[in-house]
Amino acid sequence: MKTYLLCGTAALVVLMATPAAAELKYKPGEGPFNWANFEDLKKVDLKGETLTIFGPWRGDDEAHVQVVLEYFREATGAEVKYSSSENYEQQAVIDTEAGSPANITILPQPGLLADLAAKGHLVPLTGDDAKFVTDNYGAGASWVALGSFKGKDGASAFYAFPYKADVKSLVWYSPENFKDAGYEIPNTMEELTSLQEKIVADGGKPWCIGLGSGGATGWPATDWVEDIMLRTQPPEVYDKWVTNEAKFDSAEVVAAIETFGSFAKNDALVDGGAAGVASVDFRDSPKGLFSSPPKCYMHRQASFIPSFFPEGTKVGEDADFFYFPAFASKPISAARCWAPARSSPSPRTRKPRAPSSNI
Repeated sequence: MKTYLLCGTAALVVLMATPAAAELKYKPGEGPFNWANFEDLKKVDLKGETLTIFGPWRGDDEAHVQVVLEYFREATGAEVKYSSSENYEQQAVIDTEAGSPANITILPQPGLLADLAAKGHLVPLTGDDAKFVTDNYGAGASWVALGSFKGKDGASAFYAFPYKADVKSLVWYSPENFKDAGYEIPNTMEELTSLQEKIVADGGKPWCIGLGSGGATGWPATDWVEDIMLRTQPPEVYDKWVTNEAKFDSAEVVAAIETFGSFAKNDALVDGGAAGVASVDFRDSPKGLFSSPPKCYMHRQASFIPSFFPEGTKVGEDADFFYFPAFASKPISAARCWAPARSSPSPRTRKPRAPSSNI
């Protein structure tokens, strides 16, 4: 059995359908939405049919996607069953190899998608789907290229429709804590280094970092390393790393990993010390920003992380972010730092992406 793919961001296997919402969150015809799409979807009669979706979202993220799925249920009459897993990447591969995947699987790793496509496990989308992305997405042609892979027959096709892309290269902080301590947002990596030194001198910890994520443990570290690669090497080196032409033991990659280690392995810089970095779940890691007194002042993570902030936290007030800066001494990499990275499949398929994203 084959499956369709959506590119997405990541996050107990839930084998039963999540209950449908009692009512639609937004009344059809009202608000800043294109309700023509909803009306067109009503022409598709799927009463008695069941659509299965497997993805990474749980907690608040699942609640958000259920809002969207409820409109599909309402319009088509289909039963939609969404399930997730802490080890969803591995589970998606197991289900696919066993011939029992979900109808739609949400995966954020181009390398893993390429592997599944090459084995003939994916159903290609249509030319109309590719045209829709090209016409309606910013840099649409690039998104189509990112979701296109060679199938079992060696022919390239569009398999992965991009959905819920998250922005990475963000450093989250508490404006109130920065103001109270007299800290300013750094514009360069050199200024960021000076800031963390000042925080330590003041008796604080600059960073909260957590790498725990079940079967995907470690992926936040690869995000750090990728950011650092784009800030220390020309874009061509990063592209070679993506295609595995530059190996993980190449000097450029090792240097980026060691630079990440200068943050994460320094007990003075991280809440809980280096041991805490490996043991703390990534979803719990930003909580130190909001304790009193703060356990840390900064947390590097993608735009999805507010879903795991304490309840009632208001982004823009209680929490805000700045761009993980480039080195002033290495301007050659700065232009690439904000770009979505991959235009070709990556052999590194362990970590959730974005969309992250990244994707």
